[in-house]
Parts: sequence; structure tokens; C-alpha cells
Amino acid sequence: MVDMDILKKRIGIVGGGQLGKMMILEAKRLGFYIAVLDPTTDCPASSICDMHIIASFDDEKGYTELAKYADVITYEFEHINADALEKLENKGHTIYPSVTALKTIQNKNLQKIALEKNNIPVPRFSVVSTAEEIREFGRPENFDFPLMLKTTTGGYDGKGNALIKTKNDVENAFKQLGSGEKELMVEEYIDFEKEISIIACRGIDGSKVTYPVAENTHIKSILDTTIVPATISTSAGEKAAEIAEKVMTVFEGVGTFCIEMFVTKQGDVYVNEVAPRPHNSGHYTIEGCFAGQFENHIRAIVGLPFGNTSLIKPAVMINLIGQNDGNAKLLGLEEAYGNPNVHVHVYGKRESKADRKMGHYTVVGETIEESLQCANELKQILRFVGE
Repeated sequence: MVDMDILKKRIGIVGGGQLGKMMILEAKRLGFYIAVLDPTTDCPASSICDMHIIASFDDEKGYTELAKYADVITYEFEHINADALEKLENKGHTIYPSVTALKTIQNKNLQKIALEKNNIPVPRFSVVSTAEEIREFGRPENFDFPLMLKTTTGGYDGKGNALIKTKNDVENAFKQLGSGEKELMVEEYIDFEKEISIIACRGIDGSKVTYPVAENTHIKSILDTTIVPATISTSAGEKAAEIAEKVMTVFEGVGTFCIEMFVTKQGDVYVNEVAPRPHNSGHYTIEGCFAGQFENHIRAIVGLPFGNTSLIKPAVMINLIGQNDGNAKLLGLEEAYGNPNVHVHVYGKRESKADRKMGHYTVVGETIEESLQCANELKQILRFVGE
């Protein structure tokens, strides 16, 4: 029997974007009270939350206010004020995933150190502060070029990253990322064949579940397409699942995590990055699995048992990216819904911007070929434009 006190828990979410909105949609099925902190008055979550605290993600007072309306606090992205959350945690407030996990993952260097210490394969890396240190890292007797240069904090969707193809590109990449004004790290470039990810969840009691391996394709460093099941070898899939289990143990976080990985032609698997939250590449789980990533995230943070993470049928998820700036308008919805296997999600952002994630759609079919063909055909039909 469900303890009714669980259903009385109030949930606070830092961030009212599309991930926060989709968390709320699942939480509301059980009637949870939801408070959101977000600086944007008409953020996607604003239309369905019970309380919207309009405050900057750096504003400590905003976090204190959020805590008044929440028995458990979670977050939809990691670029937030972890110190403010830590103060709340020290006062006895419940934060999931933990602030310790958040602080480690927020800094890509600390994240990689934690993974490496636990024998989880990652690209070799080093913190650098000058262009000369980057060139030294890329000497043939070390790792050679190409290399990846990253800001250790704040980067997403390709922002804060620069590919250095040869030593002649070092200076430009260094300037592009602020000439050392922000902490930088350089990584060996993994010549990957596939980019994959696994969504994994951990409960308050330490129980863990993982979702099927997803295969991801990016355009301009922004996720474009996710295919499940991934077209990788059984061996690589088993390695990825084992790594995902280890990562969850390392960070001991409660809730949904995403582990992004590279698979080489030789079948080796390396962790690229970890996100302590539901993830874009896990959107396929909403219709593609018996219990989606957002449902299991809510279950985790309130202490409920997990739902079934098995794949129902092969699924393909494609992001709807803004084509240009202006008032948002979605084209092709009626035509897309002519296929009963198509599921469209509109995030509710009023302004379309070039390269902005405005929504996504998922096709669930009998075969991966069928789903992929339909999904690709819709690319020419289903589009967000600015007017």
C-alpha cells in the first residue's frame, strides 16, 4: 500500500524549461504540489506549476524561497547555484541529486577525475591555462592532434568546446574560449564510430535501473536524432551498461542521470560527460518505454519503486530546432499526425530562435527501419519557424 504521506510531498524544481515541464507532467499524474524557480515569467513550466518563483539561478534568496514550498528539491539542469543548494542541504532540506554529486559534475575536470579514480574509461585530459600548455599536450610523444578544448564549467550543446585539428589551430581555439579567463581543460580526441548514451536512475534506497542504449547524432554539436535500440555490437552495449552502473555508484545520486559515451571502431567505450538529470537523449523513453525517464525521476526523489524501463518498440526521437528568430510557429502538425505512430511535444517557448530547442517528436514503430524512415520524412514537414 502506498504511504499517502508520500503523495503529500511538495516538489521544488530549479529550472522551468522543457525538462522541468516534463517532470511536472509526470508528477501531476499523482497530484504532487510543484514549485518552480526560473527567471523567465513565461517559461515552459510556468503554465502548469503551482508556484513560480521568478528569480535568477544565482539568487540565493530565490532558493531560500523555493525551499519554503518544497519537501524535496531537484533541478532540470546543472548550471545553477550549487552553493545556495548546499546551504539548504546543511539546514536539513532534501536535495536530489545530492549537492556533492552536482558540484563534482558541474566541473568537467572534477567529473573526469572522479570517473578516472574509479577505473571508468575516459579520454585522457589535463587542465591548461596557456596556449603553450595545449601545444605541449598535443606533442606527438604525448597525445598528438586533434584535441578537444573545453571550458570546465558552463558548456552545453557545443558551447564552451573547440576542436583543435592541428597545432596551427591552438591559438584560435584558446582565444575562442576566452584566452584562459575561464578554467580550461584539454582532452585527447576520441576517434569514435558512434555516440551513445544511457539513462540510469537511482533510488533513495540505492536501487538502480537503466534504460536501453541510445544512439545519438548531433548537428552543430546539438542533438538531432536519437535511435533506440542503438546499432552497436552486443559487446559494446554490455560495456556501456556496465559503465552506466558504475557511474551511478560513483556519484551516489538519487534521481535520473544520463551517461554520454563514445564507441570506437574497435568496440572500446569511453565516457564523454555525465548529466545529473533527465536528458534530451532520453526523451524517447516517454512513448518508447513502459515508464519514461521523467516518471522514474519523480518516483526516485519521492521514494517510490521504479517503473519498467524496457523498450516497448523501436523508437526514433528527433529534436525540433528553431529555424530563425521571431514569434514561434509550428508547421506541419496535422500532416505529421496523419501517422498514428508519431508523438509531438511542443515546449511552449513563445520565441523561436535559430538553433533553439523548441520541441521534439518521437516515432515508435514495429522496426527501427520503419521508425527511422518516418522520422526522417517528417524533417521536411514538421518545423518551427519565427514570424
